[in-house]
Amino acid sequence: MARKNSSTIADEELEAAASEAARKNDLEDSPLDARMLDLDDEAESPFLRGQKRVPVRRGALPRKAASRVKIALVLTLIVAAAALVWITLHQYATESWRFRLDSSDNVTLSGTNNVSRSQIMDVLASDIDRNVFFVPLEQRKNQLEQIPWVQSASVMRLLPNRLKITIHERIPVAFVQVNSHIELIDASGVIMDLPANQPGKYSFPVIVGIGDTDPLSTRAARMKIYSQLIKELDTSGANYSGSLSDVDLSDPDDVKATVTDPRGAVLVHLGSSDFLERFKVYVTHVQEWRTQFQKLESVDLRYQHQVIVNPDSTNANAKLNASSGHDGGETPAGAAHQVPQNENKVAVPNKTKKHT
Repeated sequence: MARKNSSTIADEELEAAASEAARKNDLEDSPLDARMLDLDDEAESPFLRGQKRVPVRRGALPRKAASRVKIALVLTLIVAAAALVWITLHQYATESWRFRLDSSDNVTLSGTNNVSRSQIMDVLASDIDRNVFFVPLEQRKNQLEQIPWVQSASVMRLLPNRLKITIHERIPVAFVQVNSHIELIDASGVIMDLPANQPGKYSFPVIVGIGDTDPLSTRAARMKIYSQLIKELDTSGANYSGSLSDVDLSDPDDVKATVTDPRGAVLVHLGSSDFLERFKVYVTHVQEWRTQFQKLESVDLRYQHQVIVNPDSTNANAKLNASSGHDGGETPAGAAHQVPQNENKVAVPNKTKKHT
């Protein structure tokens, strides 16, 4: 039995050795099979070797720098494209016939009442047949505001080929006598021609003592006094200014107003302040003075506690000096008039007293 078993084992070992030898011969004949065998051996090995790193080829710039370069290139392309579009549009807008002002019909006006269209077109004459983008809007605005009736103006482009002009006209507040003829004046002292289309539209007092050769600052200061006078006289709806025919502003310290009524005109000296209170004295006593004086020509209300009647008469000063010895009858011209006590005024016949 022992011998039989030994023979069997020996045969199996021989067959296994023969198979291994045959397999090695086949591997030697086939390189692919040898590689597969090596892989199998490595998989079966309990200890794995480190993988060999594959070398990576790097660029000339770092990654952050390369990203920035890309962004810069994109932005450059965008700017270049925008510039190209702008140049194209600019060339088209400045050279195309569509943007030219063909005639005065392409100019739209609004807000004009006393300013004529011909005055506006005289300013814009050089812009006809010009490209609308080449019209100097600010310069035209300043030129339009040089027209006396124009207080402010605005000039706008309306594409493709129109201009819109809006005018705000000055508001006159009085007539003014300039070189023997009458014109209008506003609160800022700007003198304006009478409108040809509406000559009888306005009803104002005539201002004396302002000329067109006076500086605008001087005219503006005197018109401020006039505005204060009218404001005070018309307080509470009294409308005393409606009885004034003219106002003399030649002396800012002595505003003189000519007051008219059915019985004649009287020159009233109102000083430089308290216009309403002084004018009320005139209104209250004017009829009384007419009965006392043969002819009432002027009244001086500038002095406290006295009223001087007819101070502008030719011999006023001489008559005033003699008034203290007057023995009755009609009060002489230039005399100081006694104001009733209920008016809280006392007659002080001294014309040289300092006025207010």
